[in-house]
Amino acid sequence: MVPLRDENPTTITPYITYALIIINILVFILEVSLQQQGQLEEFFQAWAVVPEQLTAKPQGEWITLFSSQFLHGGWLHLGGNMLFLWIFGNNVEDCLGHIKYLLFYLVCGALAALAHWFFSMDSAIPSLGASGAIAGVMGAYIIRYPKAKIVTLIPLYFIFTTVRIPAFLFLGLWFIQQAFYSIASLPQTSISAPGGVAYWAHAGGFVFGAILGPLMGLFRDDK
Repeated sequence: MVPLRDENPTTITPYITYALIIINILVFILEVSLQQQGQLEEFFQAWAVVPEQLTAKPQGEWITLFSSQFLHGGWLHLGGNMLFLWIFGNNVEDCLGHIKYLLFYLVCGALAALAHWFFSMDSAIPSLGASGAIAGVMGAYIIRYPKAKIVTLIPLYFIFTTVRIPAFLFLGLWFIQQAFYSIASLPQTSISAPGGVAYWAHAGGFVFGAILGPLMGLFRDDK
């Protein structure tokens, strides 16, 4: 299922959501340039969350909890994240207001990265992407607009069709999938999870967003 748009009107222009999308795209263009110069891996080591480095020297690595949110591993990674941010971010920004929304986004991303770190403290693999922060946005969205309709693209063999799915169903299924793969990624489980994805960051970000959103004024009319 691929979300195309939500049907909730907004009362403000989501400048922060637009700015975040633009910054992520610009950083990815920088990554492409660095890759051509053979410097991308070094860049990721410096600015992505490398769990073993964060474990060894948290004082010097804490900044990566935020910088990693603007890094992506490929065009599909970037495109998928920006699509979800575009669809769900505007309404959450509308509820919180610009400044609180930006703070909410960054804090959710940092907490999501810590959730991933907690379950992989000795990993040397860089963790990067806006997924954790966007999962936080989705967690806030589902409790603020559970009945909102999400226009969703669904493939049926060789035919593609669109349906309007309630947010609680679309995002609920997404969270269940992330939670399942998070548990499956634990060493003591016999279930295999697809590799290369920080599922604990996704599941953790979603939960943190659902908690932090109301605490920061998600249900208030004043911004």
